[in-house]
Amino acid sequence: MKLLQPGRITEVYGLTGMGMTRLGLGLLAEPSRRAPVVALDVKGWLSPLAAWEMGVDSSRLVIVRCPDPERWPQVAAALIDGVQAVYAEVPAGVGEQHLRRLAALARARRTGVALRPLGDALPSGVAHLRLWAKEVRWEGVDHGHGQLRRRYLVVEVSGRGVAGMTKTMEMVDDGTDVMRVVSGVGAEERQPARVAG
Repeated sequence: MKLLQPGRITEVYGLTGMGMTRLGLGLLAEPSRRAPVVALDVKGWLSPLAAWEMGVDSSRLVIVRCPDPERWPQVAAALIDGVQAVYAEVPAGVGEQHLRRLAALARARRTGVALRPLGDALPSGVAHLRLWAKEVRWEGVDHGHGQLRRRYLVVEVSGRGVAGMTKTMEMVDDGTDVMRVVSGVGAEERQPARVAG
């Protein structure tokens, strides 16, 4: 299953601290091997280092900052019109009509777009694929002591991109490499495969 597809919107949704930004940036890694990619930063703290750690080609990454929800739709549209892949944080208050227009533009330009809503989830029908963080577990810390070694993120995948079904997958992040999908949730004995973005 390809998580970011040309002409499609992938929603990356979850509570702050669950690794959604890292997951969203990871979706840009594969497209960055072929062409420039853009990360649209709303909060003002997105780091190029985080993208590079996720495998994004540093020579092809552009970070655009736009915290203004009124200007955000125009900025996002210009980016979608100009590159093959975009990861964009969506500020609270962006109207449904703007999001639907962006989805239509992404289809017309064949741009893969990952949207990370910072408020409510995207309206129904905007995203082709939804990645919703359901659970995060940390390995290596017990009762406030120890060294963090891994984060396990359980993601629910749904939408037209999986034929209307709902699937659950677990991603492993050890902080030194791209996130890996683990075959079968909780199956630690299996060799994980890399996420195809």
